[in-house]
Amino acid sequence: MTSRDRVLTTLAHEEPDLVPVTLAYGTPESLCRTHGRSAEAERLRQDIHSVSFRSPPPPEDVIRARYLPDLPPRARVDAWGRCSVPGDSGDAYRVVSPLERVSDIAALAYYPFPDFTSPGLSAHLEAEVRALHELGFAVQGHMSQTIFELGWELCGMDRTLMDLASEPEFVLAVFDRIMAQRLFQARRYAQAGVDIIRVGDDVGTQKGMMLAPGLWRRHLLPRLAAVIAAARAVAPGVAVNYHSDGNIEPIIPDLIDAGVTILNPIQPECMDPAAIKRRYGKRLTLLGTIGTQTTLPWGTPRQVAQMVARRMRECAPGGGFIIAPTHTIQPEVPWQNIRAFYDAVDRYGPPRRRA
Repeated sequence: MTSRDRVLTTLAHEEPDLVPVTLAYGTPESLCRTHGRSAEAERLRQDIHSVSFRSPPPPEDVIRARYLPDLPPRARVDAWGRCSVPGDSGDAYRVVSPLERVSDIAALAYYPFPDFTSPGLSAHLEAEVRALHELGFAVQGHMSQTIFELGWELCGMDRTLMDLASEPEFVLAVFDRIMAQRLFQARRYAQAGVDIIRVGDDVGTQKGMMLAPGLWRRHLLPRLAAVIAAARAVAPGVAVNYHSDGNIEPIIPDLIDAGVTILNPIQPECMDPAAIKRRYGKRLTLLGTIGTQTTLPWGTPRQVAQMVARRMRECAPGGGFIIAPTHTIQPEVPWQNIRAFYDAVDRYGPPRRRA
């Protein structure tokens, strides 16, 4: 089987010759480069490759002049006007929200929202998808931070959560401006022939939902469902991968009803992958389950391999499983643990071969 064959087989809830594996973020090449192991990149299997829109130019001058005149010089501004101030380590950053003090919905007409409908931002997608398919890879179109995360980074976390509970009109107007672009992007990814569209927003903490499930269902579920429907109107069979860190068990049935077919990352520090497989494994493919807070950084190579073997026993039977680290593998993770993860993926799967 090719990588794409394996992914499509497991998405159909059948068992492939090898359980598909991918990185949550980055590529084998970037991971090996970070660890000074570039020569070993070809040994790390990556069954899903990603494509994305090119980014419009960031409206930095407008953001600094009109919305955040005190923004530090080292701050970064992206295409949406989101601002991040990096910390001393270079990894962590502080979000500065350009719309936090704006309350007039009419003023949104003057905010420099990006326009992803410009042909030059997506004209490359068909060729990239075709080239990756010819190499035998499954292809995923990236559209994470679909609405909620992007919205609160524009409006401010505290303001967004309080407004959703009491006076949601302005925040919802921002959500709708974001959604208009996401609808177009979803259709374009589907037109380009991707196998999977990745959507999602972090709406969970490790103790539970970040916002009340009722608020999420009222304000975010219909918008997510509309984005998925836009893609499926073009490509009815396209898979939809929903990402949220944290414990989001209360909304899993809603995600399935909205059209989600893959759930990521099933963070084992706060969700039980085996229980999720038992409850939803016939309707969802699980992608992730190997903890980047626990197993990979703090385990021994033997413990990493044992965890992979456990996940294979719990989640791989019947297909519907793509094994992956739950988030970025940090530079401090021992290379021996990374090798142990990849070696164990093929050693302990698939279930049919072990019988």
